[in-house]
Amino acid sequence: MSKNRGFTLIELMIVVVIIAVLAMIAYPSYQEQVRKTRRNQAKADLMEITQALERKFTVDRDYSAPAFVFPMTISPRDAAAGRQYYNLSFVAAPTAGAYNIQAVPVNTQANDRCGTLTINSLAQKRHSDGEDDYCGWGTIP
Repeated sequence: MSKNRGFTLIELMIVVVIIAVLAMIAYPSYQEQVRKTRRNQAKADLMEITQALERKFTVDRDYSAPAFVFPMTISPRDAAAGRQYYNLSFVAAPTAGAYNIQAVPVNTQANDRCGTLTINSLAQKRHSDGEDDYCGWGTIP
């Protein structure tokens, strides 16, 4: 009497279905975590620009003149073509005593549920979409 060893096709298909279900659950969670990491990098870049603006104000007593040059205009700063996830810019031209800078999501980050991130000279941090608990910054009114 010889015994058959190995898996039947049904057993193999059950394993494939289980793996597919686990992947359907895990992949969206992974994507959301990647977006969150990119958003945190943009927040850090906004803070770096804010610090540069405050150093400029300490020296010149003016945010607007001479014209401020952003240390980076994309996030992450060393992104290859098509790999930037936020564009960094002023919302409007800075005045002598105030500024408002933004990080606008682009490319695959455009699906981020927090939307555009902003910070102003009063250190008010805002996001255009999403919930405060999730995004970590205040909501843009």
